[in-house]
Amino acid sequence: MHRPPAVEAQVAEELAVVRPGLVSRYTAELPGARAAVLTRLWRALAHEPLTWIAGRGPGVLRLSDGRRLHGPVADPYATAAYVTAVRLDGVSYDDPARLMTGLAVPHGAYFAAELAHSVASLALSRAGQRSHSKGWPDSDWEWEQRVVDGHPFHPNCRSRPGFSVAEQLAYGPEHRPLVKLGLTPVRAQECLVTGEWPDRMRDGERLLIPVHPWQAEHVLKRVCDEEAPAHPLMSLRTLALAGGPHVKTALSARLTSSVRDISEWSISTSAILSAFAEELATHTDGLLHITRTIGAVTAHSPDLAAVLRESPQVYGDQAHGERVVPVAALPTTELPQSPDWLAAFARLALTVGLRLLELGVALEAHGQNLLVVLSPTGAPLRLVYRDLADIRISPTRLARHGIPLPELTGRIVTDDETTLRRKLFGSLVAGALAGTAGSGAALRAALETAVRDLPRTPDLVALLEEPLPTKALTLMRLSPGTPGDQWAQLPNPLRSETVLERDTFDQ
Repeated sequence: MHRPPAVEAQVAEELAVVRPGLVSRYTAELPGARAAVLTRLWRALAHEPLTWIAGRGPGVLRLSDGRRLHGPVADPYATAAYVTAVRLDGVSYDDPARLMTGLAVPHGAYFAAELAHSVASLALSRAGQRSHSKGWPDSDWEWEQRVVDGHPFHPNCRSRPGFSVAEQLAYGPEHRPLVKLGLTPVRAQECLVTGEWPDRMRDGERLLIPVHPWQAEHVLKRVCDEEAPAHPLMSLRTLALAGGPHVKTALSARLTSSVRDISEWSISTSAILSAFAEELATHTDGLLHITRTIGAVTAHSPDLAAVLRESPQVYGDQAHGERVVPVAALPTTELPQSPDWLAAFARLALTVGLRLLELGVALEAHGQNLLVVLSPTGAPLRLVYRDLADIRISPTRLARHGIPLPELTGRIVTDDETTLRRKLFGSLVAGALAGTAGSGAALRAALETAVRDLPRTPDLVALLEEPLPTKALTLMRLSPGTPGDQWAQLPNPLRSETVLERDTFDQ
């Protein structure tokens, strides 16, 4: 029998104080939340290069200490919660945090705590849901807030350590709050500003920097006198200002994988990247829009900075019935259930992604950064991309096509083909398309149709014939001393081999 870990009980106690009417629903959602996180964890154990796993076979893993872990045969592209329990040397585990504790691997205790938070927060997120209309929302933030479960493949899909229950309800996009951003005044000469900082966010010679209320309370330790209402988007730290653009705030909390901030480098390069992106989009025959960065500011601190971007909605002709939908929100519609629709969407996404890669730019086109413009009938027409901070740019490829290299340095600039392909294929195919398809079989069918008429570039050949790269999200959480991304290789859904585990051993 499952015994609730301390985190689940703690959330229930806090919920009983701040929202007692949700306690019973939260409790009812816990088993499904455990299965959802356990399914993501099992995918990682079955496919990531974890050094303490010595062998893999269909439905069984052999650990380096001789123990064996049994579970369902793992489809690396499945998004449904199909793992309700696994057995470690005959002992059944239905809770991912308890499983990670039982595995007793290096850094496993820290990761187990994060998994416990992920389960409890996911159950809380699901508990607060009410059925949404089958009609299409008119506002951008309503689409974003339909994404309840977070990352489709990350075990930390809803981990929010450092957030109380009251704060999750007040700031989590899936709870549909209206957040009052603080406006912190800083003298203009004390700031680095790029682009155009709007007049309505100025007070004489002072700039008003939007600050997330969690950041104001826990990091800056200050109260903001002026406020701006905003709707949180799926990334939580990015919000849609009422009647205005989107604002990316500094939020020094660990969300999913890492503590993210807004570096001075990203502020200083934001205008350069935005102008470069506008030029880049002209090479896609109108199939791609890239949201413009309006302005960016930092008080020379990663804890006090903000970026203003256009809403992706400006690229949809609403007067003619077009809608701009984040790819992560597509599973909340009925569209991906049609194989023809999924193939058409995959063709559009690969056409754009591979074209830009050939030109010299690899997008991080996961379901949060990538949006699709839909016709009134739901047909995929164009793509919209946002957030240029993690793209990769190849000087050699740009030069080959006569495109000037922007004045950029650092990790964003690379000619390494493995790095470029990992960036695009890992985010777009193993991320956005796989998350939309929901299974290896559906992904394979869509890709088989989509690639037929694409130009056979070396990048397409790599996509067709090599294992599919994906970020090793669990390995990264279990390797705190290793900076940067780490990678896993998934069975290629376009090859005739099974998409299940390939290694075998005598069971």
